Amino acid sequence: MIGLSLALLVMLAGLVGSVVPGLPGTPLILVAAIGHRLYFGDASASNLVLGVLVGLTIVSLAFDFLATALGAKKFGATWRGALGALIGGIVGLFFSLPGIILGPFLGAMLFEMLGDKEFKKAAHAGLGAMLGLLLGIVGKFSIGVMMAVLFAVNVVMRSVN
Repeated sequence: MIGLSLALLVMLAGLVGSVVPGLPGTPLILVAAIGHRLYFGDASASNLVLGVLVGLTIVSLAFDFLATALGAKKFGATWRGALGALIGGIVGLFFSLPGIILGPFLGAMLFEMLGDKEFKKAAHAGLGAMLGLLLGIVGKFSIGVMMAVLFAVNVVMRSVN
């Protein structure tokens, strides 16, 4: 039970990482599950569950990158605005939490204005990028919760049998 508790503690850090920048989020949850399996062998999660966790991690990472760009696109951004939101998000990583929140907004807005869009329409695209970022956070967190619960239930069920 101590091994499961330690793995779940690392997974909790992964859930925090889904919301707070600097921690890898779902990849950390996956690493905890794989580490638990390597240490405890057959008393840990099944290979099928580990495969599902790998798949969910990939989906989470793809969702994270695409949500911001798609949010900008949904609010009227052109390909320039979607690209700007993506670049702004990456640059924003270097400026802590304000940069992560404002980076996609400013990137989408700047790239739209470089493409000759007026300020109001460019700001609207930037708002979409910010909303996409928030949707991405909710999605990553939800997938992380599913991963941790799936892992814990599988380990407990396998230990009962």
